[in-house]
Amino acid sequence: MLILRLFLVLVTLLLVLSGGMYIFTRNRRYLKFAWQTLRFTALLLLLFAVLFVLERYVLAGWRVLL
Repeated sequence: MLILRLFLVLVTLLLVLSGGMYIFTRNRRYLKFAWQTLRFTALLLLLFAVLFVLERYVLAGWRVLL
């Protein structure tokens, strides 16, 4: 969980800096980069959520059946 928190802090910092660069330069590539980063982060968090549910309920339930 510590790694996940560190990842979220770094992504937040990256999004803030990217937004700040867009404000100062008005270059749309910074917004595109921020959007790609946000999509990648959402996908990664979804993957972690699925793995957590799998580990928590499916594998624990399998152990009960054996």
